Order: sequence, then C-alpha cells, then structure tokens
Amino acid sequence: MHQTNPRLLLAALLVSIPTLLAFPGCTETVEVPTAARITIVQGHGQVGAIGTQLPTSVILRAYGADNAPIAKIPISFNVLQGGGTVEPGTVMSDANGEVKVKWTLGSLGTVQTVAAGAPGVDPVLLGATGIAPSELIIAQGNNQIGKINTALPVQLVIRITGGNNVPIPGMMVAMAITAGGGSISPQSGVTNALGEVTVRWTLGSQAGLQNATVTAGTLGPILINAMAN
Repeated sequence: MHQTNPRLLLAALLVSIPTLLAFPGCTETVEVPTAARITIVQGHGQVGAIGTQLPTSVILRAYGADNAPIAKIPISFNVLQGGGTVEPGTVMSDANGEVKVKWTLGSLGTVQTVAAGAPGVDPVLLGATGIAPSELIIAQGNNQIGKINTALPVQLVIRITGGNNVPIPGMMVAMAITAGGGSISPQSGVTNALGEVTVRWTLGSQAGLQNATVTAGTLGPILINAMAN
C-alpha cells in the first residue's frame, strides 16, 4: 500500500492557506464614516426666558471630505455656560447629514453657550441669551363692556417681557375667573415668539363688574376687569 509522506502533506497545506484566506467573501472591510466639519443650520442666537425651552430647535449638519452632507456621524452637545440641558445629548446624523435637538436654557445667567462636536472635528459654539421675565402686561382686552353670558368682542392678549422690553417666549400663563362667573378659553397657554398668549373671555350671568386674574411663574397675579350688562 502506498503511504503519503507527512512532510509533503504539511507543505501542501501551508501553501493552500493563503489561497483560502484570499477567497472572496472570507473577509469584509467596513468603512467607518468620518466628518470633515459640522455647521450650524439654525438655532444660534436665540433669546428666551431662563429655565425655558427655546422656541426654535437647534439643527446642525455634518459634511464629509468631499463637502457633501454625511450620515451616521455622532454629534454630541455639551453645555458650557448658563446651565440648562440639550436633549438628546448625542444624535446620529441623518441622510441629509443633519441632527435636531431641543435646548432648554438654564438659570445661571444671561450668557448661555453650548458646544457641539463630532469625532475628529473642531466643535462649533452655539449661543443664546437668557432673559429673566420681569413684566406681566395686559396688552389688549382689559376694561371692556359686554353682555352677560356673552364672549367679549375683543380677545385678551397677555404679554410677558424681560429687560429692555424683550418678549419672553415659552412661558406658561394661567388665568382664573375671580368674580361674576363666566369662563376663559383656554385657561392657560404658552407665550409665543412675541411673548404673548391670546384668550377669549366669556362673561358670566352676573351683571356688573366681573374680574379675572393672570399669573405667570412668579409674576402676578394681576387683575383684569370687565363690565357686564
């Protein structure tokens, strides 16, 4: 019987191993996307009440070395000044290279900044101005005259401002009837970009002076009057 030489068998095996390793499909190279830069699309330079969420979302865009938007880049946010939070803290860029987050200002001062960065990329800085609300104003609709059980002809407009009459968006305003019955709709609302909330006051069935109050955080209450006939 013919017997195979063990040395020849080992030599043949060693020669065949590189060929097996090089066979297509045996190994796969996965390229990890990398960004060359990130830019601010929106959300920088806003003004808002301290402790409230800014009305406009922060949007950033990541670009690759070919200057085209790039997906699957993790962009992280870090609050540097003012306190507050950014949610979510880390976001993966979408097919347009963009991430979108909400920024809630802190209570630690006027100057508020956030740094946003991606691996291997210089961070970008976003700034916002935090304003402490100081004035609660009845901008429209006080001291009207109307019929009992009827909505007043002019809607109430409540305005909140800070220093230098800067409007304060994003603040909750609450209203309550204190005399005369009736109703206010809605009873609460969040100030818009002008720092305003608009509501409708329907008088109650009691003729004569009717009242409501308005509060917003630590501001107020202030009194609103109407005369029913």
